[in-house]
Amino acid sequence: MKVAYQTDIGHQRKENQDRVAKFTAPDGTLLVVVADGIGGNRSGDVAAQITVDHLGRQFQAASPNSSLEAIRWFAREVQLINDEILKKSTENPKYQGMGTTLVAAIIFDQAMVVANIGDSRGYVLHDNLLTQVTIDHSLVNELVKHGDITEEEASNYPQNNIITRAIGVSADARIEVNRFDLGAGDQILLCSDGLSKMITREQMMGVLESDLSLTEKCSQLIKMANEAGGPDNITVLIGLAEDQEG
Repeated sequence: MKVAYQTDIGHQRKENQDRVAKFTAPDGTLLVVVADGIGGNRSGDVAAQITVDHLGRQFQAASPNSSLEAIRWFAREVQLINDEILKKSTENPKYQGMGTTLVAAIIFDQAMVVANIGDSRGYVLHDNLLTQVTIDHSLVNELVKHGDITEEEASNYPQNNIITRAIGVSADARIEVNRFDLGAGDQILLCSDGLSKMITREQMMGVLESDLSLTEKCSQLIKMANEAGGPDNITVLIGLAEDQEG
């Protein structure tokens, strides 16, 4: 899989608390990660960096070699990260209240395992259809699920920045983990909410289906989010599944 990624401070924040990375295991398996630090000025960037560093280190030391193993690996490692962040939060007042969202994927030859907690998202573009493959852990998503507001209302809802789960906020970091097939030509998109809250799925699809390079697609999506106001940090990672014969 070819991968490109980019992160941007946006137009209204003083610092970028998003983190993004790609790691390759000795057998060629890939791990891609986007973490969006939370807690305002309370070291959200530290929580995001701890998350990315821990996952990368553990993945390169002993990467999972099957989808089932990857599902267990994510659950175990994210809980360890959660414990570490909680410990730091209690030891140092500067870190009190820090946390992070996470969307990450382990990519095998013809499948990927996606994990998420919070409202950073993963999408798959397959056969001209862009599908969100993560579940938002947010107040507005709970309201939509219970029929209290519509999806259209959710995007403009006053409390649409409130998340209901994150790493580092409670003793139990409950992540969603799912497996999806990947075929040649499929694209994956991982992003922080600085992108997904500012542009529509149709706009995302338009960029992904364009003839731009992966790097140019990342830049274009960030440009569009900034043109829409750029109130938050914006992070985009795009992967293109290649033909195994090629």
